[in-house]
Amino acid sequence: MKTLRFAASGRIMEGTWQDGQILDHQGRPWNANDVQWLPPVPVRQVIGLALNYQSHAAELQLDEPEDPVLFFKPLTTLIGHQGAIIYPQGAQYCHYETELAVVIGRTGRNIREEAAWDYILGYTVANDFTCRDFIRNTFRPPVKAKGFDTFLPLGPWLVSAEDIPNAGHLALRTEVNGQLKQDGNTQFLTYSIPQIIAYLSEFMTLEPYDVILTGTPTGIAPVHPGDVIRCSVEGIGVLENRVIAEQ
Repeated sequence: MKTLRFAASGRIMEGTWQDGQILDHQGRPWNANDVQWLPPVPVRQVIGLALNYQSHAAELQLDEPEDPVLFFKPLTTLIGHQGAIIYPQGAQYCHYETELAVVIGRTGRNIREEAAWDYILGYTVANDFTCRDFIRNTFRPPVKAKGFDTFLPLGPWLVSAEDIPNAGHLALRTEVNGQLKQDGNTQFLTYSIPQIIAYLSEFMTLEPYDVILTGTPTGIAPVHPGDVIRCSVEGIGVLENRVIAEQ
């Protein structure tokens, strides 16, 4: 099932995506072009993994990490499908990062790898937008580089875990203005989804609507105001956002 959240008629509503249209919980259809798409769940927190594809670490000329490299994204970074990514004034090098996002569905601590799948509510598509102007010291978390408002498009919907039996083998692609930029697969994650969940829950309690960004493959490149970014994950959907200049 594909569930989503949207704003229309002055209200925030929940619904499903069926037969190419939005249906709210009363079964009423809504035109997808007439609503404001929102992140598909009321996100509690966002935990990201850096350098979780060896190919991405290599393109940045960095070593593959011995342990998961973590960062947090502020909730103010969140926007939905078709929302505008605001390009910071004066920035020189900002780029997309298509990622599989895992949404937690149950409270858990010290979760075993073999039980990790049972704690997943579903999956969605993320664009971990990043401004490399502010990554000058790899020993510091990239809070500013990844933390600007609008720097985390998420959506367009949540696909239930039951509908994605093998999240460890999904194709990821990024297109910018119709040109293919990234073409990867979750089978090449350095740390698998169960390993990530087990590692995080060793020291922090995971709660429903926590979102885990699992990393991006090789292929990052600069984007500019006016560019349209399409991030897709096999079996989940396509997340599209336009970059606009900060006013």
